[in-house]
Parts: sequence; C-alpha cells; structure tokens
Amino acid sequence: MTQDEKYMKEAIKQAKKAYALGEVPIGCVIVYRDKIIGRGYNRRNTDRNTLAHAEITAINKASRVMKDWRLEECTLYVTLEPCQMCAGAIVQARVTETVIGAMNPKAGCGGSILNILEMQEFNHQVIVRRGVLEEECQSILKRFFQELRERNKIEKQQRREKQADVNKIP
Repeated sequence: MTQDEKYMKEAIKQAKKAYALGEVPIGCVIVYRDKIIGRGYNRRNTDRNTLAHAEITAINKASRVMKDWRLEECTLYVTLEPCQMCAGAIVQARVTETVIGAMNPKAGCGGSILNILEMQEFNHQVIVRRGVLEEECQSILKRFFQELRERNKIEKQQRREKQADVNKIP
C-alpha cells in the first residue's frame, strides 16, 4: 500500500462518518510529516452551515495544531474533488499537496470545471495527484445517491397516498 492509499483510506473513514449522518459522504485528512493533523467530513445539513465541508473542517483543525494559518509542507487527502470554496481555501492555506480520490465533473474545481488549485495566476499553486482509490471513493458516493433516490421515491409515494386519503374525507 502506498502512502497516498494509506491516507486516502483515512479520508474514506471520515466520509463514512458523513454517510452515517445522512450527509453526502465526503471525507478529508491533512498530513504533516507522516502524521494526521486534521480530519473532517461533510456536515452541511447536520450543522446547517454552508461552510461545513470536509476540507474546511480539516483545515481549521490542522491550523489549530500547527498554530498557523499556513499549512506549508502539508498534504490534504480528499475523497471527492474540491468545490470552488474548498479549492480556494486550500490555496489560501498554502497546502503543499492535494490528493484527490474521485473527480467531480459537475462541480469540481481541482481540474474538472476549473482548476483553482494549479492556477498560475495565484501566488500559490498546489501539487495535485488525482485518482487515488478512485473506485472506492466513487462507490460510496454512488451508493449514497442511489439510496437517496430510493428514499425520495418512497417518500413521494407516501405523500401521494396521504393526500389521496385526505381527499376521500367528506
């Protein structure tokens, strides 16, 4: 097992925590000198907070450990390609490397829609590696969204049945 696989597995553990909460299963860990210094998982719905993304949580925790906003010499592992907010935060935090599991062709800003992480126009560029444990990262997301669609279908049918019952009342 490579170093990247080892830490991506730790990010996947974080994603599973989000899954257990009914959140989109995205997980993140930040590593400094072969030690995890920040962990995070998606909690937007749980916390009712737009900023409660896995990467933002992990960056906050790592910054506290480092006692600095700069996360130089750190590697961030994330199960899904960062959105524009998280990619911007990664650049702003001066993270040295980012390792991405699955790409996000609908909203990713680490190479899919945009590539904020490696834009030469910024004063900091991140070294990016993509596709680490990609199938495992994709499968947890696919399973989550399949279950969500099934749940939504059942709930929609239950609402219809309830409305039909209400319409029968004289």
